Amino acid sequence: MPYDSETLQRLAESRLAEAKSMAAAGHPSGAYYLAGYAIECALKAKIACQFRENEIPDRAFVNSVYTHELTALLRLAGLESELDDAIAKDADLGQRWTVVKGWSENARYSIWTSDDASSMIDAIEGMFIWLINR
Repeated sequence: MPYDSETLQRLAESRLAEAKSMAAAGHPSGAYYLAGYAIECALKAKIACQFRENEIPDRAFVNSVYTHELTALLRLAGLESELDDAIAKDADLGQRWTVVKGWSENARYSIWTSDDASSMIDAIEGMFIWLINR
């Protein structure tokens, strides 16, 4: 099922709100896991903006978008060097990205603490602010 950038951004915001609700309800593992999908959707929203109407996109590029690996999605969004530059000026952003890029879809197989979930949610909120301005 195809998704446009606006839908993906709405999904990102919803997943983050849902993760916050799970954390508040005492479900840190679910909150941590779901929060990761929030940033994945936000990055995919940026990637979706690269597709042009009435143009057949490069197949390898399209296939590469179907990943959950956040550093790969950042690169596909064309934001890797921009984030590196921003991190050089803002150590807090670097700390946020370090937390965020530690997420993987395999997080569902781990037990996460409330501190883990809180750190991930806070880091993703900071990354959202940075991404929105791109």
